[in-house]
Amino acid sequence: MAKRQPPVENNQRLDKWLWAARFYKTRSLAVEAINGGKVHLNNNRVKPSRTIKESDVLTITKPPYEQSITILRLASHRRPASEAQLLYIESEASIQKRDKLQQEIKNQPLGFRHDQSKPNKRERRHIIKFTRG
Repeated sequence: MAKRQPPVENNQRLDKWLWAARFYKTRSLAVEAINGGKVHLNNNRVKPSRTIKESDVLTITKPPYEQSITILRLASHRRPASEAQLLYIESEASIQKRDKLQQEIKNQPLGFRHDQSKPNKRERRHIIKFTRG
């Protein structure tokens, strides 16, 4: 027996859609992100209760990444991730920018360079002094 799909309205709250599309784990986290200026609708800062519709463009910032997506469908309930990915499409420029940034981060040297030998007594004192105080 097939499950019945819940009815979908013509408009929906932004925070509820972000939760249903699985960008944020809870609605309260989605509200915090929207109030913190991390989510823009059509290049404008909005409130969590703003109603959205299909073909709206969202810019979602999760440092260091930024995604630009277009809403394809609305969903009132949180569904599995495979179904949630069908609610939106990410722009090609956004995907390329994110991949490029990911490669840059991956290729950056780490903050601590490991030498071939152990630190001597003087270097250990500096390390202990730095970490403890």
